[in-house]
Amino acid sequence: MRPTIRMDAVLVQAVIAGALSFAHLHDIAEAAGQDGWKAWAYPVSVDLLLVAAWRRLRNLRTAGDPTRAAWTWFTVALVASLGANVATAGLLDLNDVPAWLRILVAGWPALAFLGGTLLVHTPSARPADEPAAPAVEIDREEPATPFLAPEPEPAEAISAPELEPAPAPPPAVAVPAPLLEHARKVAAAHHSTTGNRIDADTLRARLGVPVPMAEAIASQLA
Repeated sequence: MRPTIRMDAVLVQAVIAGALSFAHLHDIAEAAGQDGWKAWAYPVSVDLLLVAAWRRLRNLRTAGDPTRAAWTWFTVALVASLGANVATAGLLDLNDVPAWLRILVAGWPALAFLGGTLLVHTPSARPADEPAAPAVEIDREEPATPFLAPEPEPAEAISAPELEPAPAPPPAVAVPAPLLEHARKVAAAHHSTTGNRIDADTLRARLGVPVPMAEAIASQLA
């Protein structure tokens, strides 16, 4: 059975708009004195900066980090693209380009390189694909009272020791549902990255919980 190819109106519209914007940027660059392959490189540079800034903006929003820098470079790339499209509508004489436009076109590569470098190498507070751990209140154990030795009994009162029942096993550590759900996401991300199941020590380091709770979570994830 052959796969059917469906035309998506949104995709077709995006291709047409991208091609027109690409051509307008090329015309502006060529009119500003950038001939040959350089005129074709300008549209690629503008569109790549626009896409990189938008992708960085989405990652920062997901991670809950400040998005001012990403918004700045997205605006710069958008203004460059819109400006080139508007300029080709007859507002400028492409046969006699003003000096300020030649300066902007000539300085664009350095500006785009700076923006792309800052977008790639600006660290975030935490990885975007790892959600923040929910706040879980953990009850602190109260300090045990000091053990006092019993007073010795008289010799005649000492009887044979009675067998005491075996101590009951310690109660299982209760894992809150939000913490367990977050641990499942962390374990899935760890497995997709390393190919191995996450262990109790890694869970304790990722979630910041005590060892007993980390082992209880690991036993429920097994």
